[in-house]
Amino acid sequence: MTPKNPVSRRTFLTTSAALGAAGLAAPALAQSIDPYTGQALQATGATGATPDAGMVQYDTTQDSRRNISSFRMQDWQPYFTNLTNGAILVDLTSRALHFWSEDQSVYKLYPTSVPVSPDLTRTGRTEIIKKVKGPTWSPTPEMKKRNPEWPDFVPAGPDNPLGTRALWLSWQYYRIHGTHDTRKIGRKSSNGCIGMYNEHVEQLYELTKIGTQVLVI
Repeated sequence: MTPKNPVSRRTFLTTSAALGAAGLAAPALAQSIDPYTGQALQATGATGATPDAGMVQYDTTQDSRRNISSFRMQDWQPYFTNLTNGAILVDLTSRALHFWSEDQSVYKLYPTSVPVSPDLTRTGRTEIIKKVKGPTWSPTPEMKKRNPEWPDFVPAGPDNPLGTRALWLSWQYYRIHGTHDTRKIGRKSSNGCIGMYNEHVEQLYELTKIGTQVLVI
């Protein structure tokens, strides 16, 4: 017997995914309420910076599935002269992070979030200077100026915007870190830091060391 109003497979899957996402409430999944203001999260245009803490703002005209240079494997040689201490390449265009171990036995490719605007973006060479499990978070002076209602300090835990691990770079205020808000990954959604799924940054944390080379392009 054929139903009177058949539903296409695409429509069914799209609807099911939307309903399923709305019903999930695990801490690692996207939150619907800003933990600091108590307000519902709102997607906004690209004007203004997106905080790494709490509210997710992003350019709604961007389709994060269509990365310009594609999400693909890379060789390290065009970017580094050697792999001393291992090397990380952050590709802001494809929104991907590549890691190579010093002995070339390990190569990893991870999706990331990237800065929301050019004025918050820094490129070039740096290195890991500190590694933290269960990081705490404090807004930078510029963040606090733009958002005076934000807290001065957020302890480690499920609401912390740096997720479960953070890698400090030699550039002040710049980090590679996890996030509990998985909607940020694949988007222009940070104040300058590079965000990763918590399970991925935990892997990267174990693979890297103080002095691991980092190139952001």
